[in-house]
Amino acid sequence: MAYKNYILVCGGTACESNAGIELFENLTQELEAQGVAGETQLVRTGCFGFCEKGPIVKILPDETFYVSVRPSDAKEIVAEHIVKGRPVSRLQYDSGKSKKQVRLEDIDFYQKQVRIVLRNCGVIDPDSIDEYIARDGYAALEKVIFEMSADDVIGELETSGLRGRGGAGFPTWRKWMFSKGVKSDQKYIVCNADEGDPGAYMDRSTLEGDPHSILEAMMIAGRTVGANRGYIYIRAEYPLAIRRLENAITQAHELGLLGDNILGSDFSFDIEMRFGAGAFVCGEETALLTSIEGNRGMPVPRPPFPAVKGLWGKPTVINNVETLANIPMIILKGGAWFSKIGTATSKGTKVFALTGKINNSGLVEVPMGTTLREIIFDIGGGIRGGKAFKAAQTGGPSGGVIPPQYLDTPIDYENLAAIGSIMGSGGLIVMDEDDCIVDVAKFYLDFTVDESCGKCAPCRIGGRTLYNILARITKGQGKQSDLQQMKDIGHAMQRASLCGLGQTASNPVMSTLRFFANEYAAHIDEHRCPAGKCRDLINYAIDVSKCVGCTACARVCPVNAITGERKQPHVIHADKCIKCGQCFEVCKFDAVKRG
Repeated sequence: MAYKNYILVCGGTACESNAGIELFENLTQELEAQGVAGETQLVRTGCFGFCEKGPIVKILPDETFYVSVRPSDAKEIVAEHIVKGRPVSRLQYDSGKSKKQVRLEDIDFYQKQVRIVLRNCGVIDPDSIDEYIARDGYAALEKVIFEMSADDVIGELETSGLRGRGGAGFPTWRKWMFSKGVKSDQKYIVCNADEGDPGAYMDRSTLEGDPHSILEAMMIAGRTVGANRGYIYIRAEYPLAIRRLENAITQAHELGLLGDNILGSDFSFDIEMRFGAGAFVCGEETALLTSIEGNRGMPVPRPPFPAVKGLWGKPTVINNVETLANIPMIILKGGAWFSKIGTATSKGTKVFALTGKINNSGLVEVPMGTTLREIIFDIGGGIRGGKAFKAAQTGGPSGGVIPPQYLDTPIDYENLAAIGSIMGSGGLIVMDEDDCIVDVAKFYLDFTVDESCGKCAPCRIGGRTLYNILARITKGQGKQSDLQQMKDIGHAMQRASLCGLGQTASNPVMSTLRFFANEYAAHIDEHRCPAGKCRDLINYAIDVSKCVGCTACARVCPVNAITGERKQPHVIHADKCIKCGQCFEVCKFDAVKRG
């Protein structure tokens, strides 16, 4: 049936955890109460991407885009927009320009994005297979089964230039070709949804918003390489994605799109889910496979590679969520279409989880070759609070920091490698002038040390040694010789570690030593943290010539380390001060000094 209006409500994890569920319920009740439920379809979609402004509501057919919607706004939206046809202007996005931006395509956040992976997120109900099919869902699978040979599919992938989006950037067609060429009584397709980078949620959002696209891509892979079974390895911490995947698998079975003799053909394929227990190392493909097999998730030496000898010793194609999400569109539109997007060596788009000290955090999908400046300032709206950009971390704990002089570097595999970072799965964390680079390196080393499986000495011992040196430096106990020692350890880890985790764990240290040597020098030679983050190197004092005795600092001090009479200069007692910095934050007269 045709509806007069459609209300799309973001149903991603971020929005649902921010009263999005209550908002949806209130809209349902108001549509009934105001007598327009029969002419209005209410849809819970996947993530729109603009997480900073969630929960988000979009109304069709007029394309009105509402941001930061609260459950209490439901009554007004229905009464004014749905019943009377008058958009609620106060809920429309205000960019600070003279005119409010009322439609998604008007908003700066979306204008430089090209959505291929996220094409259905925020558009369809992820729990409805009918809505997926209405947007050409499973048409690519039908084409592969009845119109294309395996070599045709691999040829289209080769033409497309699609490379793995999990971090290494290995050509997807080549991996599929290897598995296809191996004779075996059993082959497997595995979706790596073990997304563990701090600040990363690209794969989770894709699975929440468009689960059928992953099932379709896995079946296409199965048909191409001769596999009849697939596994989705997903973190147990993703309950919404798991629920929607389970529902998608059930629906596909019911329509004969999964199981035996799919679409009446001779092709059979089935998919199971396996839940990870949160081990970061299981994002590495060989550790992931050992976990699926029921063993402790630990990497094994390569070669042979999983495409030749993988799960239970059988040929196994492993692709991550983002890689797979591209497959149906490449089959439908052709490899040549896809190859026109991006750069000469990095084709297509890349999804980034844009977080940190940024005005517009969220999920963005941009063509390969887009510059860091465009992502941070044009899409992300610049640095929060008008502060100076200091660095960006790409690739999570396996990546490196990118300083301001490389803001105009086109983001692709080769350019990032040249400046000591990696694409990774797509985490992009922005830092400002208040972030301490040494502390950032220590944070990532702390993470990788904790997540190391401990199997090989370079990672197990090298990572811990690097962390201990960084900890000493942040306490003012560093030595100049530490800098060379960290470089030596980092190079050894890169060369000798067994898997990608250990080989890249030193990247944050190596890149910060390369681009921010002055901050290391300040910590070691001057016993000073320029950003004021390392507590052992900070001292707070009050400039009596500026203190007016307002008592604001004394009132927020949690340990009563500040004394003084009202309207008289106050004093910070160093022996009691825990260096929390609250006095510095609340002082309006610039009287509290941090040094």
